[in-house]
Amino acid sequence: MGKIIRNSWALFTGFAVIMISHGFQGNLLGIRAVLENFNFIATGTMMSGYFVGYFIGANIIPNLVSKVGHIRVFAAFASMASLSSLVHVVFVDPVIWTLARFLTGFSMIGILIIVESWLNDRATNKTRGKVLSLYMFITFFAFALGNLLLNISGPQNYEPFILISLLFSIALIPILLTKRKPPTFKKTSSIKIKELYKISPFGSFSTFCSGFIFSAMFTMLSVYAVTMNLSVFDISILLFAVTLSGALFQWPIGSLSDKHDRRLVIIGCCILASIFAILSISASGLSFNNLIAEEMIRFNYFSIGTGMDKTKLFIFIILLSGMTLPLFALNLALVNDYIPKEKFVAAGAGLNIIFGLGAMAGPIICSILMNVLGPNGFFVHLLMFFIIITVFGLFRISKRKYEDNPESTFTPLPKDITPLGIELDPETGVDLSNTANDKK
Repeated sequence: MGKIIRNSWALFTGFAVIMISHGFQGNLLGIRAVLENFNFIATGTMMSGYFVGYFIGANIIPNLVSKVGHIRVFAAFASMASLSSLVHVVFVDPVIWTLARFLTGFSMIGILIIVESWLNDRATNKTRGKVLSLYMFITFFAFALGNLLLNISGPQNYEPFILISLLFSIALIPILLTKRKPPTFKKTSSIKIKELYKISPFGSFSTFCSGFIFSAMFTMLSVYAVTMNLSVFDISILLFAVTLSGALFQWPIGSLSDKHDRRLVIIGCCILASIFAILSISASGLSFNNLIAEEMIRFNYFSIGTGMDKTKLFIFIILLSGMTLPLFALNLALVNDYIPKEKFVAAGAGLNIIFGLGAMAGPIICSILMNVLGPNGFFVHLLMFFIIITVFGLFRISKRKYEDNPESTFTPLPKDITPLGIELDPETGVDLSNTANDKK
């Protein structure tokens, strides 16, 4: 591990700074949107702009990297992400913010593609599992750490946005000064959506629903928290804990899925997540009868948390995240159970497309429910898709027996991982470009 860090410290350092900035920005915007009296639908639409940019960029940027090169593309998109942060503070308008979030999503997928491509080049068949573990640790920990920066200055001030821009700019320095030549970029092919559905109807459908869940979970939770009259410090701690719990729960849940029918584990996670969503609604102290009152429609939320049990609410939301975040990796492992090893990465690429289709609409649907039902519409949104996954899963279990594939095992993965990152999983069997060096 020490050798990996020495050889790739510049890449990991720059990426860590970017993820800190990324984690800080997304939730800062959710809080600021409420303070600026954006309605729920405008906020949800703005948050969806990120996933639209992310999805479009995933299909365009690989060709751009092939033509222009890693370093230039990385520098361009880090600069674009820095610029988009400043746009938010100069133009406080939902439409402008939606366009800025689109640019951020487009930039972030470009940065992730570059970083994961570089990691693939530096990993060997003996070390790629360690590289993936380090990459996952940095991704989650840095993203969680970014949420703590909410306490540096008030969300209504311009200083947080300047800091985000500075962090994106600072991240350029270690990567642009690295001595090692950038790798030769190779594109990853994907399995078509129709073919993936035939391979694993439940895995594909669950991935699609997970897109709706994940995108709402990591964009609208901060909006929910500020409407519940939580302090900025409380919100930062909650978001920090939610991110880390989602990461830590992947190991025990993944281990369980390797020993039992993965479909039952996915269904079990959704049932438990549904329970925690209901308990969160109960702990909030709000009744749905109150949520359609006139003051709620006007977004005057700052006096409604009187009946809230904050400790229980935090615990239930953290456990909800722990059950939710492993779903993408569980779905990927389930699909891999039905295909040969050489198709694992292509299946991951296809599932990323399916996931993205759901993610683009997630915040909008969630915001509509919050607009109609009030803050707890956030949990109603999650609950709705957990139930859909559960019902469809039980239906599929009655139609098909589970077949264990010894070549397919669960691998904890970051929520934003691209197919290039999936190649780092030792179980994919991909022959990396450095493999020949292993034999020397």
